[in-house]
Amino acid sequence: MSVFPSSKPAATTTAAPPPANGATAGPPAATTTATNGGATKSNLYNPTSRQPYRQPYNRRHHHRPRRNYCCCCCFWTILIILILALLVAIAGSILYVLYRPHRPSFTLASLRVHRLNLTTTADSASSHLSTLFNLTLSSKNPNSHLTFTYDPFTLSCVTSNNDVFIGNGTLRAFISNSKNETTFKGVVITTSSDLDADTVNNLRPDLKKKNGIPLKIEMDTKVTVKVDGLKSKKVGIRVTCDDIKGTVPKGKSPSVANVSGSKCKVDLRIKIWKWTF
Repeated sequence: MSVFPSSKPAATTTAAPPPANGATAGPPAATTTATNGGATKSNLYNPTSRQPYRQPYNRRHHHRPRRNYCCCCCFWTILIILILALLVAIAGSILYVLYRPHRPSFTLASLRVHRLNLTTTADSASSHLSTLFNLTLSSKNPNSHLTFTYDPFTLSCVTSNNDVFIGNGTLRAFISNSKNETTFKGVVITTSSDLDADTVNNLRPDLKKKNGIPLKIEMDTKVTVKVDGLKSKKVGIRVTCDDIKGTVPKGKSPSVANVSGSKCKVDLRIKIWKWTF
């Protein structure tokens, strides 16, 4: 039987040389030398070798463009709003200088009380209020270049002290041209309603006053202002006439209320969602 030698050269293991100066020898370090004359390769870990530097990954870097875009949008939006507000203010100032607009004025010329009765049942279980007023109102436009167009008015009469409801009525729509005065006669305010105990207790002392019942009339409507060729949107207004002294009529003749100290003021009524200012 023939024996063939291995084709792979055998590796020769040599021991490390003894330590110099008589040092204590430790365990021999094994080195492997290739028999074919190749270079010697060590399998030991070198702690002095440096690993290549890798820059840490920063996640925030990818959010900067989006944040910058949002900041730019907010900046330009605020800037546009400020520019529009400035233009509106400039236009309003120019209109005020050119036309000198003034609010319309209202006057309560007279008020006649035809009926003002408060009846209560014998057992005081229920009370009934019946009223009938007749008013004369006038509206004046003091402006030279402005025209006011009014929607129908809703009138209500209450006591000045406790806001007890006395009656309501309506006034037709009309147009008030420049430097014009419009008078309305025979405006009716009336009611026929049942009152609760608290309302009766608040109203009864006013009916017994010798100098008259303090009354207040409120008129709500919407108005459009026209300046030459320009026309505004409808704006809500409230006309409040206070300091009215009404008296209970005696017999069938109506009583005349004292309106000499009455003044009517006009206020804007701005409605935002559910709130009215």
